[in-house]
Amino acid sequence: MTYALSDSLTMFQRNITHLRRNPTAIMVSVLIPVFLLLLFVGVFRALGQAASGDGEYIDYLVPGILLMTIAYGVQSTTLAVNQDMTEGVIQRFRTMAIAPSSVLTGHVLAAVIRTLVSVALVLGVSLALGFRPDAGPLDWLAVLGLVTLMSVALAWLSVAVGLAAPTVDSTGGFLIVIQLLPFISSAFVPTDTMSGAIRWFAENQPFTVLIDTIRALFSGAAVGSDGWVAVAWCIGLTLVGFGWARAAFRKIRVR
Repeated sequence: MTYALSDSLTMFQRNITHLRRNPTAIMVSVLIPVFLLLLFVGVFRALGQAASGDGEYIDYLVPGILLMTIAYGVQSTTLAVNQDMTEGVIQRFRTMAIAPSSVLTGHVLAAVIRTLVSVALVLGVSLALGFRPDAGPLDWLAVLGLVTLMSVALAWLSVAVGLAAPTVDSTGGFLIVIQLLPFISSAFVPTDTMSGAIRWFAENQPFTVLIDTIRALFSGAAVGSDGWVAVAWCIGLTLVGFGWARAAFRKIRVR
């Protein structure tokens, strides 16, 4: 266990070094959500007022923007893992006397740290634009916990896709799905304003329950059963991503 932790820390430092040399990864995951925040708050104000009712639209909007920041952050992880795969870096690591799990854990830890930094930057911009949550200290801790859990879940999924995809181009489908899901949720308008199959899908996909839970925490309202459902989604996605990543890692042939 001690060697595994030490090796995981080494791999984490490797990925952080790559991130410091390529800050574009954080810029992309921050700039797009901030652009959407400015667009909807500054341009689609009438739509926003209808969605938020008596409150400010930015207070309604920010939880969805934070989840979008997580979704856009998975691109860097997927591409980094796939690059290590296609260039033979992971095969080389497998021939070395290191814990096999550390290679994957290092990517996940770096992805979570990068995502939390991006979320903090987007949240800072939101506060500057007028976001005023009524959350108490425990509510803020709960928000941080949910954001971290979702970051871990999507990090493991992105690692799995990066390992399984034969080329960079073949990761595109996964990235498009993850980045589009927040748009078909309660991020911008309540799901009860939607119709038919779109409403059913929006109400039953993971981003909606996470966004609604964070929105309730920010407003100081009761979370109810949504909190447990949100945690269950995060744990379930983490287990799927972890299992898939481990299976894909075992299939790698050492040359």
